[in-house]
Amino acid sequence: MRSTSSSAHEARQALAHRLRELATDAGLDGKDLATRCGWHPSKVSRISTAKTQPSERDIRSWCHACDAEDQIGDLIASLRAAEGTWVTWRRLERAGLKWSQEERLPLYQRTRRFRSYSAWALPGLLQTSQYTEDVLRAVQRQRVPVDDVADAVAARMERQRVLREGRRVFAFLIEEPVLRNTLCTAEAQEEQLDHLLAVSTSPNISLGIVPVTRRRPQLPVENFWIYDNAQVNVELVSGYLTLTQPSEVTAYSDTYARLADMAVHGARARFLIEKARGSSA
Repeated sequence: MRSTSSSAHEARQALAHRLRELATDAGLDGKDLATRCGWHPSKVSRISTAKTQPSERDIRSWCHACDAEDQIGDLIASLRAAEGTWVTWRRLERAGLKWSQEERLPLYQRTRRFRSYSAWALPGLLQTSQYTEDVLRAVQRQRVPVDDVADAVAARMERQRVLREGRRVFAFLIEEPVLRNTLCTAEAQEEQLDHLLAVSTSPNISLGIVPVTRRRPQLPVENFWIYDNAQVNVELVSGYLTLTQPSEVTAYSDTYARLADMAVHGARARFLIEKARGSSA
């Protein structure tokens, strides 16, 4: 699927530019390169203009034709980075839900400042085991043929160690309806809200709740995470988007700041949690 993200677009353009440079440095025009690779000239044109993304095999053939085998490793790494900016859920979860939970652990371990916004469910770092199981079970039924929910729950619970280890700070924003949106039983939801009350008092955790109001300067947006000031991950209906362009990270940081200004924190946030807890009983 072609991403509309400028990060993905710029990554593909940069890769195409590097491939064109190799051909130019080798003194090859499009027809010469196509002949050496055994391709139709139109394929060279599509790859060199970023209309078609090359495969790893294409990159190897291109580099061999240009006598630039030493560039294969770097170019394949660039290809994988370009592909990684947008991943469909089908691809991310094709081996099951456990892998998709574990795959993000290195990012969590190297991040020191987390900012998270959730419009429909509590973020994974704040979930109880039962809440996680119910959410992941719903996901598995909808789109994942492999049933490894129990292992995925264990992986997510293990990932919560980052809340307690190292000098990390966390800022969570949730929309007020999230406190009532649940796939859990009433007992599991009550347990989850009790847990939310407990973690909200942790010194390294800031919890903000955007209350339901008739007028607001910023509408709800898609769920997203900001890792330090280096990367944003966005959860969309069809896939998982990674943004690293400074302008895009800034755009999400600005959106987060506007939402944070609208949120209530501390005792006022806990009041909303208590209110939701009372309604779930």
